[in-house]
Amino acid sequence: MVEQGYGMASDTVRCEEGGWLAGADAEEVSPRAKERGRPQLGTLGSGNHFLEIQYVERIEAADAAAAYGLHEGQVVVLIHSGSRGLGHQVCTGFLAQMGGAMKRYGITLPDRQLACVPIESDEGRSYLRAMRAAANFAWANRQAILHFLRGSFEGVFGKSTRLELLYDVCHNIAKRERHRFEGRQVDVLVHRKGATRAFPPGHNEVPQEYRAVGQPVLIPGSMGTASWVLAGSDGAMKETFGSVCHGAGRLMSRHAAKAGRDARDVQRSLELKGILVRSETRDGIVEEIPEAYKDVDEVIEVVHRAGLARKVARLRPMGVVKG
Repeated sequence: MVEQGYGMASDTVRCEEGGWLAGADAEEVSPRAKERGRPQLGTLGSGNHFLEIQYVERIEAADAAAAYGLHEGQVVVLIHSGSRGLGHQVCTGFLAQMGGAMKRYGITLPDRQLACVPIESDEGRSYLRAMRAAANFAWANRQAILHFLRGSFEGVFGKSTRLELLYDVCHNIAKRERHRFEGRQVDVLVHRKGATRAFPPGHNEVPQEYRAVGQPVLIPGSMGTASWVLAGSDGAMKETFGSVCHGAGRLMSRHAAKAGRDARDVQRSLELKGILVRSETRDGIVEEIPEAYKDVDEVIEVVHRAGLARKVARLRPMGVVKG
């Protein structure tokens, strides 16, 4: 993407894995998945995906904030999107394949969504190659969104406006990593679903400019409350294979959130808080009402006190774009 003019060289440095996961094979991605993904490059998608214009309300760790280039009152943008229909189709296709394969490997599970096969089986290797390709598509997708976002900001605020990427990190991926387990270093496949990486200071996979303070950890709350930037800590390596939660987490299902609510009332309520919302659908607003999520500050307090990551900055929303 950067080579084609959709970004700056510094963008690739500030991505997990440099924005490219090795071992991907596009040939393992079905024609149907490619067909679904092709027109969706550079789009947010529906559900809890969003683009949020925020400001830094409070700094909690001056050293990490300085390393990340954050200061109070600063305008920031948080983007949450992934591999779109391409990734969804990869998952759908391999769920069907693994369903049959599990019988051959003698695996029984209570829910077909938990479908799995041995990593070194033909099916396992094939899936991992396709999953890595989908992850690379997700990085390209977010990079395209960032590129056009920069253009929008320049169009409104002038050519001198600069949006520097803080970090781009996955929230649904399986990765081979080396971790300490039962007193020794071992290679493991870490599956982060609804979770995100939180590597500590000094880790060689953290960008050099952030290495002294740890990897930036991005945890959104809801469109009516706040989001947080944290810094990865050693505790995550000891307790959670270098992982923390990816968001505040839902309290209500999407169906429950929609019951008896009108999107216009939700919009008016948010506007009274100084938050403007734009969505392609009414469901996109009511499904994501602030009440549908846990209190993000309480969630962050747990993460902080558990030593998994430390608080750096609290961000408040001003404008929300839903897919």
